[in-house]
Amino acid sequence: MSEVAVPEMMMPPPAMPAAFQVEKPVPGPGMGDFSYVGIDAILEQMRRKAMKQGFELNIMVVGQSGLGKSTLMNTLFKSKVSRKSVQATSQEKIPKTIDIKSVSHDIEEKGVRMKLTVIDTPGFGDQINNENCWQPIMKFINAQYEQYLQEEININRKKRIPDSRVHCCIYFIPPTGHCLRPLDVEFMRRLSKVVNIVPVIAKADTLTLEERDFFKQKIREELRANGIDVYPQKEFDEDAEDRMINDKIREMIPFAVVGSDQEYQVNGRRLLGRKTKWGTIEVENIAHCEFAYLRDLLIRTHMENIKDITSSIHYEVYRVRRLNENNTAIPCPPCPMIPHFPLKPL
Repeated sequence: MSEVAVPEMMMPPPAMPAAFQVEKPVPGPGMGDFSYVGIDAILEQMRRKAMKQGFELNIMVVGQSGLGKSTLMNTLFKSKVSRKSVQATSQEKIPKTIDIKSVSHDIEEKGVRMKLTVIDTPGFGDQINNENCWQPIMKFINAQYEQYLQEEININRKKRIPDSRVHCCIYFIPPTGHCLRPLDVEFMRRLSKVVNIVPVIAKADTLTLEERDFFKQKIREELRANGIDVYPQKEFDEDAEDRMINDKIREMIPFAVVGSDQEYQVNGRRLLGRKTKWGTIEVENIAHCEFAYLRDLLIRTHMENIKDITSSIHYEVYRVRRLNENNTAIPCPPCPMIPHFPLKPL
């Protein structure tokens, strides 16, 4: 068969190398709009990046023994995350001094990964003489700031610095129904300057509704009288919308909570609660206690804000102070490239 010459105009174009092939743009919500740029796609980019990196949350629980700190943490995350759940012993003795212990967990829910660290303070408030018992806790919080600072000022620092800073401190108030103890006032007054404190009334089911409301009001008055600024701090509200939301939270502080990791069936529903001969106290029922408000604050609505205030306010205050101390302690030597002429007296 004879070959047929094909004109150059009919020849197919040469295939583009794979390295130079570009995928077609994904149709966006405004692809039909001439003025659409696609700036809103940055939200999806941030979501993908956050999903890859995961999240970190470090919570410290402080209060005397028997107030249900471990149970509340297990209730918050619906899993065995407390120190006692992981490192439980048959008979745990009350330590003679405050022994700070932490345990970390990797939690995943619907593809979202979070590294949760729970820091416990066994021995706090359990001694006959509790003078200065807040000092080991203050020292631990500052040690985490120092560790982060040293990583940050390294010449060859890590791409992502591990964050061991305490983001939130849940302070457990005994349900006395009267007023704050001097230990409660002293601890929150000192620690509120270095960490976000969220006070809660432990085992609130031991109080009647009238006693609970009176106790909450009394605590708020004492916090104001002693200049204690707990989270969410009024001075850090960013705009009117934040102020309106946070004012409602401030009116509920301290949260009267009940913790339980026991499941019960009530009217065909599975729920966490405490069973008594009068009925079942439902942990997540806002008519029974304020646990749901605490959970929403720490996890669902304000978790990122709590971490932002830790980083931009509390850690920043520590960082500036430490750098100023270093500059004062080590005077800068004269530069050899610049001639030094001593000043003559007049």
